[in-house]
Amino acid sequence: MATFLYRIGKGAFRRRGLVALAWVLLLFAAVFGAATASAPTSGSFSIPGTEAQKAFDLLDQRFPGLAADGATARIVVKAPEGAKVTDPGPKAEVQKIVAALKSGPGAEQVSSVTDPYETQAVSQDGSTTYISAKYDVSGMELKDVTRDALKDSGTQAKAAGLNVQIGGDALMTAPETGSGEIIGIAVAAIVLVITFGSLIAAGLPLLTALIGVGIGVSSITALANVLDLGTTTSTLAMMIGLAVGIDYALFIVSRYRAELAEGRERDEAAGRAAGTAGSAVVFAGLTVVIALVGLAVVNIPMLTKMGFAAAGTVVIAVLVALTLVPAILGFAGKKVLPAGQKSRLFGKGATKAAAGAEEKPNGGTRWARFVLRRPVMVLLAGVIGLGIIAVPASKLEMALPDDGSLPVSTTQRQAYEMLSEGFGPGFNGPLMVVVDGDKALADKTVDRIKGLDGVVAVTPPNLNEAGDAAVITVIPKERGISTQTKDLVQEIRDGSGDDVLVTGATAMEIDFTQKMNDALLPYLALVVGLAFLLLMLVFRSILVPLKAALGFLLSVVAALGAVVAVFQWGWLGSLFGVEQTGPIMSMMPIFMVGVVFGLAMDYEVFLVTRMREAYVHGERPGQAVVTGFRYSARVVVAAAVIMIAVFAGFLGATDQMIKMIGFGLAVAVFFDAFVVRMAIVPAVLALLGHKAWWLPKWLDRLLPNVDVEGESLRKHLGESPKATEGPGKDRELVNA
Repeated sequence: MATFLYRIGKGAFRRRGLVALAWVLLLFAAVFGAATASAPTSGSFSIPGTEAQKAFDLLDQRFPGLAADGATARIVVKAPEGAKVTDPGPKAEVQKIVAALKSGPGAEQVSSVTDPYETQAVSQDGSTTYISAKYDVSGMELKDVTRDALKDSGTQAKAAGLNVQIGGDALMTAPETGSGEIIGIAVAAIVLVITFGSLIAAGLPLLTALIGVGIGVSSITALANVLDLGTTTSTLAMMIGLAVGIDYALFIVSRYRAELAEGRERDEAAGRAAGTAGSAVVFAGLTVVIALVGLAVVNIPMLTKMGFAAAGTVVIAVLVALTLVPAILGFAGKKVLPAGQKSRLFGKGATKAAAGAEEKPNGGTRWARFVLRRPVMVLLAGVIGLGIIAVPASKLEMALPDDGSLPVSTTQRQAYEMLSEGFGPGFNGPLMVVVDGDKALADKTVDRIKGLDGVVAVTPPNLNEAGDAAVITVIPKERGISTQTKDLVQEIRDGSGDDVLVTGATAMEIDFTQKMNDALLPYLALVVGLAFLLLMLVFRSILVPLKAALGFLLSVVAALGAVVAVFQWGWLGSLFGVEQTGPIMSMMPIFMVGVVFGLAMDYEVFLVTRMREAYVHGERPGQAVVTGFRYSARVVVAAAVIMIAVFAGFLGATDQMIKMIGFGLAVAVFFDAFVVRMAIVPAVLALLGHKAWWLPKWLDRLLPNVDVEGESLRKHLGESPKATEGPGKDRELVNA
């Protein structure tokens, strides 16, 4: 592989004009496709194999005009203090709202509007009522005129002194990420300038990453409606693609500069950078892709599409790093080097200057020596510290977000509170019971549900035209995410046959959370197992991949603990812009496992491949650790800081899911890069010594040689291996 990538990198450098033109044309094509495509929708949400989904499918068959997946809105109206909504004045204003929704602007998308006085939707004290509006399409597909008409429907009523608030998903809009990602990119730029000491070298990874992300996100936007991709898909792809794109380019540029420091010609340096660091980029990218594509195991279409879209962006980032980065290095010339090094590194004393520079230990060398002297202390400090942070994860509560999870300042949240005060907490989470049978079965079902604890009201069955199916609405006593309501759903299901199905937001949340829990262990086993095999190919070891996997589990559980502490308990919530605490979104744990595992393996590959390279070339285990840190620690730290900055930038998003994922990924990268990879990994390697690189001979013969260390490349170039002491002769660690 190293020889193949060497040829690609060197060829891209020499034919830089053609390569750069190809990528620019691809970017323009993707942007044009995105600009001419229709606006993306929210994406359909389904949970195959669950009772809630079966009920929705039955509704589509038996109630074709119901539009079960269409947007809904509740216009909640509260009378002034001392008045009632049944008084002539307030009643007239409410009926004006009903009339405006039925015949006003955007009415062609309205399927039904209920008159609260006909349906007796008035609170017991007469202070509150609500109008239910149903639309033919999802909230993201509503026309602007329809959404504006809904927002303005209560303007006159408000002027008359009524409190009017609107809830439901009809007001759903595409999430805004705010300016946070721009700040993240700015931080990345500063880190790159500090790392490289050159504006050109710092700008190159940013430029190539933005081109890669531009192609990926534009392609997703162009195909959004064709593939039924949700609005958050492109945001998550941008989040991951931008982070890995900068990091992968950073490693190629860093190795290129190191090859120049050895006195190589520029095209040769580009080829060697692609053949060595490029090999690490390929395998790091593969681990990320495996983790993201593996989300298909969960069997939830929305999550599968998100994973595939993000994986596609990662693949683009890898291809950009292997081809476009060497091409732009060709255009940059000597400008990728710090000003003081340009003449020195390209002069006659290049090799001597480079050798002299190595005599002074850098920060990575000093840290590695510190860990090698105190491996047990560092290991215990890292494991115990992350273990303490992980404790809140044991109290993890999961649920799908509803209007009650939104900030108090939103009209949806205020409508939610008004309904809870006027009609009871359970009114915001009604259960929909679908009966696959005639009126007799529906009436029997109603009578049985009325006798259950925790039920406030049960509506008469609404039969379809054929009379062979009915819909019953059940109002629970407690809110949808409460344990009592979840128990009620289970009790209804347990006492019914296959012809009575429970669905609705609460039932969907229960089924979704259960599906996430059931899929977590199989998904973890699949992803970790495949990555373990991949890392065995890279490191020719059993214990190194095992250590990598265990370290990942520690960092991801600690990150989940931090998410619970901030988003569920509210610790330091104001610092991170958390306006409303509550249960963690059901998909968060499994999504974090997938993404964080891929990113964690990035640092493992980038850091440990340099150690492996030094070890196979004759250095003793301890010295190999020092060598790996001397060449890679600075770049790995810079890459981690960049990735943290990019992810943390999404804390400014309006969507709670994106905000939570951004925080979780940023914290997870911090734990994994700085605690696990930079502290626990060298401590474990120091304690294991030669055993860390042990691989049974029979397994070594079975595994293909992918040559990440570039040994075949050196042979191809006619270089002899270093004549140093063999790796199996000295069992001592070197505390250099």
